[in-house]
Amino acid sequence: MLGMHLPKPQRRPELDALRGLFLVWMTLTHLPTRFSDFVNQPIGFVSSAEGFVFLSALLVSRVYMRQALQDETVLRNKLWKRSLRIYAYHLLMLALAFTVAAAYAVTTHRAAIFNLLNFYIAHPFVAIVGSILLLYCPPLLDILPMYVIFLFFTPLILSEAIKRGWGRVLAVSGVFWLAAQFGLRDLVHNIVVHVTHLPIPLQETGAFNLFAWQAVWITGMWLGAKSAEGDVPLKRIPGYVVAVCALVCIFFIGIRHEWLGPHLTQQALGMKLDKWQIGPLRVINLVTFTIVFYWMRKYVLRVVAVEPLLTLGKASLQVFCAHIFFVFVGLALLYSDVPQLHGWVAITLLAVTFAGLVLVAVREVRKQREDRAKREIRSSETPPATPPSIQLRTEPEPLATPSEACQ
Repeated sequence: MLGMHLPKPQRRPELDALRGLFLVWMTLTHLPTRFSDFVNQPIGFVSSAEGFVFLSALLVSRVYMRQALQDETVLRNKLWKRSLRIYAYHLLMLALAFTVAAAYAVTTHRAAIFNLLNFYIAHPFVAIVGSILLLYCPPLLDILPMYVIFLFFTPLILSEAIKRGWGRVLAVSGVFWLAAQFGLRDLVHNIVVHVTHLPIPLQETGAFNLFAWQAVWITGMWLGAKSAEGDVPLKRIPGYVVAVCALVCIFFIGIRHEWLGPHLTQQALGMKLDKWQIGPLRVINLVTFTIVFYWMRKYVLRVVAVEPLLTLGKASLQVFCAHIFFVFVGLALLYSDVPQLHGWVAITLLAVTFAGLVLVAVREVRKQREDRAKREIRSSETPPATPPSIQLRTEPEPLATPSEACQ
């Protein structure tokens, strides 16, 4: 059972910076340049997507756990409102993809961008209805739907954790992850297709297996809640365990870069290291990396807590959507069977992309600051309500009207 009184969470700028780092990492991975080869899982089987989802869950839980203890209804309204806001951003991204990007793909026949939207181009009605229901998720546009769904269920998870403890929540999450390894997603997909009569292929529902990725989200929530209580479980891990975890991380880095022979490669281990359904070996890598990172956090956060990462992290939603726009621009520039941009075109794309992301972030942070200042001004101008029992009257109380006296 969680303590009923938690201190008001303080903003941690280094966490904003870390989120900004994940956004930069994600952007470099998605842009079709040679840099994507260098930043695609360079430190083992850990990607920017896992880091971004994990950190987002940690921050949500850290910020809203106190609210969950005080008023579940207010918490539910706040998070569902935020979930709806992210859903609106997702619909806006889809609208741009289904109009501008699709028209360009059909007109120019550029394979890179055409292949992203081929199902929509072939079945526009099914794709539009399916996308509104978060069933059809084109590549690059499948992270926000996952975030919307996870955020929608977050109030229920927090309430369950308060009533029955995090042990049961983590156990249920583990069961779903295990079921995901044995085809739960396929089973649910077949049922949804049968019920909705929307013939959307499994591969068009997004790369992420939500039944597996929920474990990343819930683990982040658990650590965020414990952090809000001041009791981070990672603090209790002894030094020798951290040393073993560091060796395990080095082992996975060796597998990632094929230093350990033909039998220990990503291809040989296959689904055990799969990113999209968080295979069992990948889980081990993620856990050991998290433990080592926590042990090194003071040094890492000192390096990353700089601009523009701080600003990018504060406007993560807007920056994420902007990065998708620039990735589509990069894909539109590809021609024939060329998979990556080179030379001055690639350098120009990178420069314009990050300049655009910084401008979007600066504008959003400035808007947040102005909105906060307006709220503070309104709050200071509104006099505090005086309880009726101690209100002072400067005029005699009027007599009751005849109708009031008869009541």
